[in-house]
Amino acid sequence: MTGRFVRTAFPYETMFDKGDILERLEIAVNWGHYEIRVLRFHLTSFEPGRIINFHNHSTYEFHFIPRGAGRVILDGQPYSLSEGLLYLTGPGVMHYQEADPHRAMEELCLHLDIVPKFNPAADPWEAAEAEDCMQKLNVLPIRPAPDSHGAMPCFLEAYEACETKRIGYYTAIRMQVIAILLKTIQAYDSGDVGTEAPSRDMAAYRYDYAVRYMEANYTSGLRLEDVAEKLDLSPRQLQRIFRGVDPDRPFSRVLEDIRLLAVCDRLRNGSLSIERIAELEGFSTAAYLHTVFRKRMGLSPSVYRKAKRSELHRHPAETPPESFSHIPNEVNHHEPNV
Repeated sequence: MTGRFVRTAFPYETMFDKGDILERLEIAVNWGHYEIRVLRFHLTSFEPGRIINFHNHSTYEFHFIPRGAGRVILDGQPYSLSEGLLYLTGPGVMHYQEADPHRAMEELCLHLDIVPKFNPAADPWEAAEAEDCMQKLNVLPIRPAPDSHGAMPCFLEAYEACETKRIGYYTAIRMQVIAILLKTIQAYDSGDVGTEAPSRDMAAYRYDYAVRYMEANYTSGLRLEDVAEKLDLSPRQLQRIFRGVDPDRPFSRVLEDIRLLAVCDRLRNGSLSIERIAELEGFSTAAYLHTVFRKRMGLSPSVYRKAKRSELHRHPAETPPESFSHIPNEVNHHEPNV
């Protein structure tokens, strides 16, 4: 039985169809305190034996070999090139490129102009990380390395995003530019971390997430167990978090505050019956709402409604939004004692 050689499809072949599609875009990325402008962004092919003689750039050029073989000379040192390798030529690096005499060589190229540009609105953590990366970019070894972190597929992602014009395609392309830059650095990097990413205060994060979930679902029969499950916590752990933020406002009190705030809004701004308001805002009965409201507010829902409407009629143009600060034991849900 004679075996047959099956040629693997070249995944980047489609990029030859519209070779300059990415270069027709004005692509600029602000990253930390740097501006990154794309000069070239394409797939090119070197026919067998083709030579690109010695030259250099004042900018950064990222070279990737997705198929074929050849040779590169970087600052006087020759290196073989083969599928899966990458190399970087930075400002002033003299280099020479040559395809194998018998095989074509494809190259994915990203040519960037990177200049410092102070951005007062930059996220400080992102700015520190960008600075770390730029420092490493300037000292990377001048030699080829395996594309060990998968930068090459980013070219195809950017091309397909541009070709299909799918929603957010410009942002997607800019993200791929940063990804190629990072993955190139990672291919050479020893793994040391310069700037640690910011870490959360997990108790504060979980408390905030729980309250947001409660605000979105308070009209149902929401329980401590339901919210704890969303955070992969036990009910006891979640209750401990609430008491840690404010010992006087456990889960049940916060949930009650959320519901009362909504009730007050309906009493001030609508004409629904107390029974209907109780039903809509998560209270089991109108009688229970009346009990809770009187205990917390110092007056009944109907008296509260009349008082608020009287205020509105007396000062229709001057009545400020409800702050609740003037009523004893009033709900002030939006300002917990964190």
